[in-house]
Parts: sequence; C-alpha cells; structure tokens
Amino acid sequence: MAEHVPRAAVRIAFAVTLFALTAAPALAAGMDAAAIASAEPSKKTLSNEKPTAAGARLQVLLDRAHFSPGEIDGKFGENAKKALRAYAEARQLPSSDELTEDVWKALQADSRPPTGTYTITDKDVAGPFLHKLPARMEDMKDIPKLSYTSAREALAEKFHMSEQLLAALNPGRHFDHAGETIAVVDTSDGGSAAPAKADRVEIDKTRQTVKLFDKSNALIGFYPASVGSEEKPSPSGTLKVTEIDPNPTYRYNPAYHFKGIHSRRPFKIRPGPNNPVGTVWINLSADGYGIHGTPSPQNISKGQSHGCVRLTNWDAERVAASVAKGTPVAFVEGGG
Repeated sequence: MAEHVPRAAVRIAFAVTLFALTAAPALAAGMDAAAIASAEPSKKTLSNEKPTAAGARLQVLLDRAHFSPGEIDGKFGENAKKALRAYAEARQLPSSDELTEDVWKALQADSRPPTGTYTITDKDVAGPFLHKLPARMEDMKDIPKLSYTSAREALAEKFHMSEQLLAALNPGRHFDHAGETIAVVDTSDGGSAAPAKADRVEIDKTRQTVKLFDKSNALIGFYPASVGSEEKPSPSGTLKVTEIDPNPTYRYNPAYHFKGIHSRRPFKIRPGPNNPVGTVWINLSADGYGIHGTPSPQNISKGQSHGCVRLTNWDAERVAASVAKGTPVAFVEGGG
C-alpha cells in the first residue's frame, strides 16, 4: 500500500563526480587496491560469508554495467548472483549462479581500475548528521532533515559501498576530516554517456527484482529490490510512471495500518537519505504505490516493503534517470 503521496513532477539530472584512479594508499592485507584489481573470481575466491577482493571486483564491474548487486560489500550473496544471472541474460550467454569464462570476459571489457582515491570535501563532512536514527517512524516527524548518521555513512553510499567495506579499505583513516584521501571502489560510468532510456520496466514480485528494457526489448538495467510483503502485497498488472519526485517528503496516512505504527493521525517525515522512502520517489498509477529508495541498503531483497518497490538510494536514482512520465511498469511473478 501507499508509503508516500508525491509532490510535483520533476525531471532529475544526476551528475557523476569523477575522481582520480590513482594507486590507493596502503590498506589492510588482502583487501586493498592491488588485491581487488588483480583478483580473479572463482569458487575458491568468492564467498557468501565473508568479503573478498574477488567479490568486490565482481560487484564493481556488475554495478558499472547497471546490473546492480545492491550494496557492494565484497560478498557473493544472493543479490550479486541475481545481477550475474541478469547480466548473462542480457549478453545472451548461459545464465548461472557461477561466473563463467565468457561472462567474466565480457565484464572485463571495462578495463578501468576497480578502485580509486577520493579526497574528502568540506561538503562531505558539513552535516548536519543524525547521530542516531529513531527506530519508530512516529519519532522522525519532528526532525528537520532525515540526513545521514555520519560522514562515513554518506561516503559509503556515495560509492555504493557498505560502511564495513569502506572501513576495511581504509584502516586508520578518518572519514570526518576534510582533505583526507581515502580508497573507494569506482562505480562511475566514466561520464561517457547519458543514462539509457527505458521503454518499459518489469518488476518480479517473486524474484524481488527490477528490470529495465529499451525499445528493442534489450535488458539495459537490473536492480535487486524489496517488493511488497504478505501483509501489504504489491499490485498486479501493468501500471505507468506518473511523476518523479527527488528528495520526497514521507506522508503517513493512518488508513495504511502499517505494522508497528500506532499513530491515529497523519504525519510527515521531512526529506533526506534516511527518510523512509530515501532520496527519490517514482510514483505509479495505482493510488499510493511507487518505486523508491531506502535508509537501509543492506536489507534490499532481504526484507519486506509496505507494498511498494524498494531499492538502494543510488539504484532508485538510476531508475529515475532512465524512466519518464508514461513509462509502463509491469508487475509479474516468477518472470525469470
């Protein structure tokens, strides 16, 4: 059911910040720029349990190709496997949970280093930061801005990373000091092209995925998602995008009867990346349903939503940049 009543439709322009792809500073053994750049993914070097350099390299290459593994954490988890299967499908190669030689060769066509360095700016550390995000939505309504909880969280999200991987790449570094140079993964597209335009969107309620197709029916983007729940299922059939709202205000209606929310009065939660619908809202033609971001990227495809389609903030922004008012959005079940 509804999570937000959108405001006026707007066009969104996203700027890619380029940073030098120079050698990263000395990092923790086994997880540094050199290790990630030379890592060869295989059954032995990929793990669902712990971050590995090979896992990080594979996730970076998938993310750059707009076949998102969700949060880049160095693990070969279900979201990375979903992205790998979708990438193989798009390249008309055999699709598998295992990385084949042909798929790996195709991914390596992007030969840019998987990591780079970034110098922390005054803006990165200016805040204000929420030192603790309230657990209850009702307790968020009086906060002026649902901002990041720390500069570390903001920087991790800027580069599509988990905070844990960012910290592992930068032992002893301070993320709240402007002028500090840190190692990050490079998920940029190099600024070489405008976002590909989607002719249609397919949301698989069973597989918890979002796919973008162009006019030739080619798969041009893939994103893991949290799609509805048993309590609040997502809609069925084909809807359309009606508007796109960056930095949305969350509006709660007591008629939604969300579990754990006891307020009998409507309330608003102000914009910010830790707003319940994240940094962008893509409104759909069924009343109150949409595609949106999240304050908890680590939970994408692992938790449930209130009927809407939840993506990481950066993936929601990429989808928003590829769709337009009128783009069809089909909800399917087990569509491959």
